[in-house]
Amino acid sequence: MTDRRTQLTANLAQVEERIASACAAAGRKREEVTLIVVTKTYPASDVRILHELGVRHVAENRDQDAAPKAAACADLSLTWHFVGQLQTNKVRSVVSYADVVQSVDRVKLVTALSAAAVREGRELGCLIQVALDAESGERGERGGVAPDGIEELAAAVESAPGLRLTGLMTVAPLAGPFAGRQRAAFDRLMEISSRLRGNHPAANMVSAGMSADLEDAVAAGATHVRVGTAVLGVRPGLG
Repeated sequence: MTDRRTQLTANLAQVEERIASACAAAGRKREEVTLIVVTKTYPASDVRILHELGVRHVAENRDQDAAPKAAACADLSLTWHFVGQLQTNKVRSVVSYADVVQSVDRVKLVTALSAAAVREGRELGCLIQVALDAESGERGERGGVAPDGIEELAAAVESAPGLRLTGLMTVAPLAGPFAGRQRAAFDRLMEISSRLRGNHPAANMVSAGMSADLEDAVAAGATHVRVGTAVLGVRPGLG
């Protein structure tokens, strides 16, 4: 455990330096960017160490991994983000522990999240996942709604009991016009965010950037970056 703590401390310090440097280069204050550590495939013991090291936001992308981990860490002061593609049959479980769902991409999911949040007596933050590789009316390869479908979803979230429209999320696309152009993709997301805030001023969270491209996200104006490998190391094989 001591070795793991030493490793996580060093990795976290390196990521912190990257974020701080990116903020300085962009003329932004460090406190404008929140680090979310993506702990998928890693044990609850790592989450506990990260909490001791000051991490307060963690993310998961699979309910079967997240639910027991969140339960094991229920005594910790953490904000849990769900960032994976979410099937409606997993919604009730996810709403029991997640504070924010970053992957809202269809009205059917909004309806299910709202019903579960009301049942649990919770208010759930929702980010609309934007697919920059999707054509009108389609979903992206990695989930998400095409840009022209955002306003409909935003209105659905805003009118749904138990839900709060928090902002937008994207994953740098692997295909389409933004493939390999992370900075351009994140700039586009910021344009979409600016337009969204015109009708929904409180939806000011922009979640973008991961271990390989967090600097591009910070430069574009992201408020949150989702970092896994750079903090926790190369993921162990699943199965």
